[in-house]
Amino acid sequence: MKKQLISVAMLLSFNAAMPVSAAGDQALEECLAAVKKDKIGTVLKLEKLNVSGKPFYEVEVKDANGFEWEFMCDASTGKITETESEVADPKSQAFNQKAKITEEDAAAVALKAYPGKIEEVEYEIEKDGSASFEFDIVNDKGVETKVEVDAATGKIIEVSIEEWEIGEESDEKR
Repeated sequence: MKKQLISVAMLLSFNAAMPVSAAGDQALEECLAAVKKDKIGTVLKLEKLNVSGKPFYEVEVKDANGFEWEFMCDASTGKITETESEVADPKSQAFNQKAKITEEDAAAVALKAYPGKIEEVEYEIEKDGSASFEFDIVNDKGVETKVEVDAATGKIIEVSIEEWEIGEESDEKR
């Protein structure tokens, strides 16, 4: 599948086609402005998520050094609530030194709680330096659930349902 790069300006031009309200449009613009203020780069992907019944945007950015960052932004307020960096694989030093469980064990935990097919795995470094696996699991009804598993403890630390997505994950990470 061809990978796409989408600029902030292009994302803003998509607003009219997005299934969000006028208040949501304002929050999205505030989220994108907050992300741009934090990290200059190219927006790779934008997702609308439902986290415990609350709407969030997840904005993925590739900075000038080629590093990828994920920002969770409250879709009600436009405020960034979480920032993570991504690494290419669990063997990277930043990830590997914190991980105590294997990807297979983490996947088993995620699939036991949310059965389906794993479509994508991300290796994330939290702001505090801890590592986590994020699995995108699609169930038999086609619903995509993101399940984040702590790489040290093997416990599920975050679950969200994807409502929509623009753009795609980059193939290259550091």
